[in-house]
Amino acid sequence: MRGLAVYPGSFDPITNGHLDLIRRGTKLCDRLIVAVLRNTEKSYLFSVEERLTLLRESVADIPGVEVDAFDGLLVEFARRRGADRILRGIRALSDFEYEFQMALMNRRLAPDVETLFLMPREEFTFLSSRLVREVARLGGPVDGLVPPPVALRIKEKLRP
Repeated sequence: MRGLAVYPGSFDPITNGHLDLIRRGTKLCDRLIVAVLRNTEKSYLFSVEERLTLLRESVADIPGVEVDAFDGLLVEFARRRGADRILRGIRALSDFEYEFQMALMNRRLAPDVETLFLMPREEFTFLSSRLVREVARLGGPVDGLVPPPVALRIKEKLRP
């Protein structure tokens, strides 16, 4: 059995880079939970419920993927859900330092939960939710950066 993995993030919004990691992540486990972090200390373009809806629409055609939300410690969420691994994406060296620290802390808190790192395909290495939001807020096109339903919702959300 290949187990259950959790792919956590804010997904504000989900990008084509996230979808790339989700598709490839499903090859490493039987089931993959895409988990939206509820963080009341940050401001988001989309609410948690909107992000969950956009994620569900975006992954509907990918077998073995479930969408959920969590707060608190990621490893506690993983344990509650029966996951034995955490999937994280690394785009650049700058991501690695933070992700490495988080993986070591998660290992300390839950030695039975392993962290797996995946790099996105080359065309997505520059892509982040923050960059998509910035381009959209400045009136730039986000088509091709996010799934089509997400591009539409961003346009609706930022319409003057």
